[in-house]
Amino acid sequence: MTAVRPVQSTRVLICDPDPAVRRMMRAALARRGVLNMIEVEGLDAAFTASANCDAALICVPQGEEAIVARLRAAGLTGTLVVSLAQGSVAGAVAAMRAGADDVVLKPVKSEDVVERLLTAPGGRPERRRALREDRRPSPTAQNGDFYGFLGRSAPMLQLYERINRVAPSRAPVFVTGESGTGKELAASAVHARSPRHTAPFHALNCGAIPRELMESEIFGHARGAFTGAHADRAGAAELADGGTLFLDEIGEMDLALQSKLLRFLQDGKVRRIGEGHERQVDVRIVCATNRDPVAEVKAGRLREDLFYRLHVLNLHLPPLRERGDDVIRLAEAFLARFAGEEGRPLPRLTADVCAVLLRRQWRGNVRELQNLMRRAVVLSEGGVLSPALFAEDRMAVPVINAPEPAADAGVSLAEGCPSPSDDAAAKVEPLAVTERRAIEGAIAAFQGNIALAAAALDLSPSTLYRKKQSWEQGARREGSARAAGTHHMA
Repeated sequence: MTAVRPVQSTRVLICDPDPAVRRMMRAALARRGVLNMIEVEGLDAAFTASANCDAALICVPQGEEAIVARLRAAGLTGTLVVSLAQGSVAGAVAAMRAGADDVVLKPVKSEDVVERLLTAPGGRPERRRALREDRRPSPTAQNGDFYGFLGRSAPMLQLYERINRVAPSRAPVFVTGESGTGKELAASAVHARSPRHTAPFHALNCGAIPRELMESEIFGHARGAFTGAHADRAGAAELADGGTLFLDEIGEMDLALQSKLLRFLQDGKVRRIGEGHERQVDVRIVCATNRDPVAEVKAGRLREDLFYRLHVLNLHLPPLRERGDDVIRLAEAFLARFAGEEGRPLPRLTADVCAVLLRRQWRGNVRELQNLMRRAVVLSEGGVLSPALFAEDRMAVPVINAPEPAADAGVSLAEGCPSPSDDAAAKVEPLAVTERRAIEGAIAAFQGNIALAAAALDLSPSTLYRKKQSWEQGARREGSARAAGTHHMA
């Protein structure tokens, strides 16, 4: 059988919030010889990475097909295939009119999508590369943008300068900051400003991938290494060879795997699961967490030796509440974007509204502001914004009532403990039940929009996706167990 020759000149961007889709596409592209891939979870990072790509698969939320035009304006000149989670004829037409070369509906068939990516009419590679060189962004544009960031406040200017200083180095970078401040965007900017900018940039969210799959995601596996390993597969460390590997939510990684990551950082050698030999790779690590890493070390959730190995160069992203008038600039940019996407009049920020925005605490940071501006565009009347739209209590999430959990007859109070009243005992429920009700209530309240629900709950969207996946897997296991029990009784 003839070996597949790597297509060295082709760079493909995969942007999808579902890690399973990214894994599937990575494997399908590798089978066609495409090893130069960039994987990102969010659209913000896609805007930064897209200008350096020959082809891209972008998952676009329903009703946001206008994002395609912004991707083209950001410098994506190659083949663009859009995947729609909830497809419609109108959505597909809108995406094609905005500049997409092709549209596919989820669930995608990886081999079919790869064929479209590599053969769709996106222009000759030579022409695409020439256009990329012409459109390559400067470190700081005249309007204050910096590789996808928007802001001119003192904390942001210091961040830009810091990125410029750390980017040329080979040393690991540790990014900290609250949820929603743009840590993946910062990692992408470090890569774009580094000598590695023409090599792959791979992003992995350690909190969104099941722990039992995390080692395979990073280091890869051999065929037959475990149930479901039907073929050899390179991990992210190999696929990012020569480039940058971004590990988000590093504190969510299992301690045993942290030990293997430490060894990899020390010698740069990768051993796929089920293989006896090692492979040498050259990868720069950028990691991030929204927690205090020192506190995580003290709590035993992050290895101290790994922390000091990773914490060579650090970047801290300022929370939105410390960025002053950047709030207003960002709000105006989001209003203009969403007014265009929704086909509504551009609302104007009055002095009263600006005062309300500047007083908010922004616990969800830029992600919260973005969601709030979309809501304002949709709910405003005649392009007029009322300060009441931005009141803190409007962000409260209504919770759908769930049936009370059944009492466990096998559990009794310890002897000598005071017995609670019947009313008090009835209100007590397992934490997992409360958590699930709150999350499902938030998703229902925002009509299935994971991003809005996550912002309202002050969680990352990846956390909600992971919870939903866990519940669905549990439901399937219970269904299989019931079916097996029924069959046995029969």
